[in-house]
Amino acid sequence: MRKLIASLALGFAALGFAGTSLAQDAASAPVATAASEATPAAAPAAAASEAAPAASDAAAAPAPVPNKGDTAWMMVSTLLVIMMTVPGLALFYGGLVRSKNMLSVLMQVMVTFSMIVVLWVIYGYSLAFTEGNAFVGGFDRLMLKGIWDNAAGTFANGATFSKGVYIPEIVFAAFQATFAGITCALIVGSFAERIKFSAVLLFMALWFTFSYAPIAHMVWFWMGPDAYTAANVVDSMNAKAGYIWQMGALDFAGGTVVHINAAVAGLVGAYMIGKRVGYGKESMAPHSLTLTMVGSALLWVGWFGFNAGSALEANGFAALAFMNTFVATAAAVLAWSVGEALHKGKASMLGAASGAVAGLVAITPAAGNVGVGGALIIGVIAGFACLWGVTGLKKLLGADDTLDVFGVHGVGGILGALLTGVFNSPNLGGPSAVADWVTVGMIAPDAYSIASQVWVQAKAVLITIVWSGVVSLVAYKIVDLVIGLRVPEDQEREGLDISSHGETAYNK
Repeated sequence: MRKLIASLALGFAALGFAGTSLAQDAASAPVATAASEATPAAAPAAAASEAAPAASDAAAAPAPVPNKGDTAWMMVSTLLVIMMTVPGLALFYGGLVRSKNMLSVLMQVMVTFSMIVVLWVIYGYSLAFTEGNAFVGGFDRLMLKGIWDNAAGTFANGATFSKGVYIPEIVFAAFQATFAGITCALIVGSFAERIKFSAVLLFMALWFTFSYAPIAHMVWFWMGPDAYTAANVVDSMNAKAGYIWQMGALDFAGGTVVHINAAVAGLVGAYMIGKRVGYGKESMAPHSLTLTMVGSALLWVGWFGFNAGSALEANGFAALAFMNTFVATAAAVLAWSVGEALHKGKASMLGAASGAVAGLVAITPAAGNVGVGGALIIGVIAGFACLWGVTGLKKLLGADDTLDVFGVHGVGGILGALLTGVFNSPNLGGPSAVADWVTVGMIAPDAYSIASQVWVQAKAVLITIVWSGVVSLVAYKIVDLVIGLRVPEDQEREGLDISSHGETAYNK
């Protein structure tokens, strides 16, 4: 039992694509929130009246006051993640396609992100970060109901990973909305240049509802640190958490929820939609590596909010995630460039930009869960592994994954998730994981089993692959039957900018 709890959190963090927990309102009433991505099962709010000694005592206790520094940091982190998507991801993807499809990719990224934010507010947040069952949440937060009491002028609080420390739940909800949005936008890269715009939106709505929200709940939802008041409530609190969280999987900022989840959806789409007209016969070189480099740079900067923000506090673990994001990315750029030079004789700008993204992806689940040395090693391995993912593995798979979403996000996400179990070990410079949330005691070096934790990580990866794969297959099939997935050949040859949106990216 202790082992289960132990594997779930790294430092005072707990897992998250965020992670999740129970949010408390000003009156200490239990409200499900989410905890971002901090370690093994990250969730913020820990409310649970049942965890309180007595309802009367809970009612009499003064409402906790959110920390202003943590709140400010989380708002900045949210803005950074928005920047990652629009314009970061949009420009990164846009530069990689042919000029006749530039605007179509920008539109797909921007409109997808916007739609998911709206769906997140309506029902997504509730499904991901409220108490339900082990696989999906409930409906307590539909339309963010209960987050703001306009009559009393009060806001509900969301727990962080430290006992007694809170941020406004509405800030946590906004932060998590950006994660949901960028995850869906990542999928766009797999089927760029040949899909109907309406098909993109219908697929994203279905996939978000039945894959993203449930997996976010399974990986990140838990009752929060303050729910663990005594040994006799541990089992009941664990039983309310998400399925993967209960397993003890570590995911600081979304290796499973974001990257593997999106990569599998993209790969399934590449198979079902088919290859681009002329694929393998005509030149399909990127039209602007300058824009791709700008996009990758914006992704790198924004990723500090993505990873360090997942600590939910402006503390040492946020700083650790910040530094690891810095180091792993730089190492992956170098590794990819070296690998490319050895393989092709020259290092390319496209390779360096891709290496940066590979390092960012791989360090995501490990950001606050490993030491700096571990982050450096993860970055180096990711650079070489993802280079193989977009060359050797891509040929083996035989799919036209346009912008190598699976080769980078799939390979990097899987690699990072597994290596998190290795380098979380205190014997390898990692911070270890929480062994007992009642006392917030950590797993001792002599008690940490790398093999056991890697096995837990592997199970989390497999569950994510299967879940996303099945949901994606069904969702694409529904879209194909309802409106069709692919544009006609003549429109594809003309370019989606003109055929789908009636405009061009550049004057001729």
